Amino acid sequence: MTDGDFGFGMRRLSIIDIEGGHQPFHSPDGRYALVFNGEIYNFRALRQELQALGRIFESAGDTEVILAGYERWGDDVWTRLDGMFAVAVWDMHARRLTLARDPVGIKPLYYTDQAAGFAFGSELKTLTLLPGMAFDVDARALHDYFSFGHVRTPRSIYTQVRTLPPGHVITVEASGTPTLRAYWTPAYHPAEPRSEAQWIEQFRDQWLDTIGKQMVADVDVGAFLSGGVDSSAVVAAMAQVSDRPVRTFTIGFPDPRFDESPHAEAIARHLGCNHVTRTLELADAQAMLPEVQHCYDEPFADPSAVPTWYVSQIAAQEVKVALSGDGGDELFFGYKRHATERRIGALPAPLRKLARALDAVPTLPSRHANAVLQRWRKTTGSAALPNGVARFFAKTQITNEAFRREIFSAEFIAEEEGGIAALVAEYFPDPAAISADTLEQFGLADLALNLPGAMLTKVDRASMAHSLEVRVPMLGQGMVDLALSMPADMKLHGKVGKYVIRQAIAPWLPEGILDRRKQGFQMPLAAWFAGDFGAYAEQLWRDSGVREQGMWRAGAVDKVFADHRAGKRDYSRFLYALAIYCLWWIGRPKAVAVGIL
Repeated sequence: MTDGDFGFGMRRLSIIDIEGGHQPFHSPDGRYALVFNGEIYNFRALRQELQALGRIFESAGDTEVILAGYERWGDDVWTRLDGMFAVAVWDMHARRLTLARDPVGIKPLYYTDQAAGFAFGSELKTLTLLPGMAFDVDARALHDYFSFGHVRTPRSIYTQVRTLPPGHVITVEASGTPTLRAYWTPAYHPAEPRSEAQWIEQFRDQWLDTIGKQMVADVDVGAFLSGGVDSSAVVAAMAQVSDRPVRTFTIGFPDPRFDESPHAEAIARHLGCNHVTRTLELADAQAMLPEVQHCYDEPFADPSAVPTWYVSQIAAQEVKVALSGDGGDELFFGYKRHATERRIGALPAPLRKLARALDAVPTLPSRHANAVLQRWRKTTGSAALPNGVARFFAKTQITNEAFRREIFSAEFIAEEEGGIAALVAEYFPDPAAISADTLEQFGLADLALNLPGAMLTKVDRASMAHSLEVRVPMLGQGMVDLALSMPADMKLHGKVGKYVIRQAIAPWLPEGILDRRKQGFQMPLAAWFAGDFGAYAEQLWRDSGVREQGMWRAGAVDKVFADHRAGKRDYSRFLYALAIYCLWWIGRPKAVAVGIL
């Protein structure tokens, strides 16, 4: 659709109202046009509310409901939507564009504002194809990437492109500067005291209601099943509310230390699922890596993107929609780092100072000493940092500051101004305003930053590359509200994370299945990089042109490869990030300027 110097379009994956939901969708009077990526799970309730106010609907889907709600409530509509969405609304009379993204960032939305015009899209590649636009690699984004494995919102890999933050709206007038504002920000709001049994019952009721809403589709629906707590909770609840066997999909690995597929199969048998398991071999992972990286449009170094991409490919052969357990760890304190944060909060001050000193120690000559040092860093190495937000940044790094100073040039490191303190100031300048509990400070940072930047990005891009819609019921409006009102002890109970989830779903699952150690879709990276996969990555390093970029200390990365092969230290997370960056660099869009590197 075009309107003078404005235009937008949509490539739709049809899930609900397959024939009547074509986009752009226009208001009856022709004033507004809308394009929308995502799903709204409460659209039927909103439709009834709008019908009671006199609105007549022409279609049966959620797109028209969003537009009708926008006409009625303006930007207040965004808080009423229970779902995942990136929406663009064009007002032909006012010549005003409004962009909105869902509260927790399930769906992506990028934009650029340059002399050639304002442009937006769900993928970076839609922007880099536009004529007259400039795209420079952002040095700060590269710091993000090699520190955390992904580029943090609102940055993208390009200086000129931003991501619309979760829970935000941007308004672009025909003349004037675009206006950005938050319509929702995550915040704890403690509920009235209640018993453990009452919390468990409330979780179970809300969970079944959410699953029921998110199973609504005019196409076949399945689920990812890793065998862990969150995916088991999804599938068990689906089995409770569905009158047909649930279709489930999992990925296994040849190495039994990383293979959860037997546990997933046991759960599937217990619940009567139609289950599919596929094994991911090293050669297959290596072969698909360039295609996996391509779907992200910028460097993205979460190794579990590979099995996620593969399980999406397998699921897409049978279903159009799959439910996933993502979000459970962030909302209900399921990561090891959450238990670590609780322990750190109880450490006396002298031990915290010692922890900070040891965290600054670079690589040691002894393999055994390095192993001990790494174990310390994983547990209490961030203890001297002043608050839970600072420790969140420290614990979610894939490389620490000492290592980065060993491999990057002084000029490149100089761009990393302020370190963790600068990140805290940028994102959460007053951690105490979040909560007096440092665990809750840590958890909110996880929810606001790591969830959309890493976990949701991983799943959305990998699944949509196969035209598979993945829904995340843990992040339904009711579930998020419940989690933010729940006391921390119901989430992390002693050393047991996701306690309320485990208690709520235990009656539906085989005995003992929830007592296993958390794994997820993780690959045996350390072993792979010690062998053929490492040789492949080293060849990428030598042939891609990345080695000649000015951000490296001479010989430092070659030494990292050699030390990893020799078993002196596990550098696999950095080496994976480097390999992915090399692949991105090889396939980068022609419009990308290369001078800054």
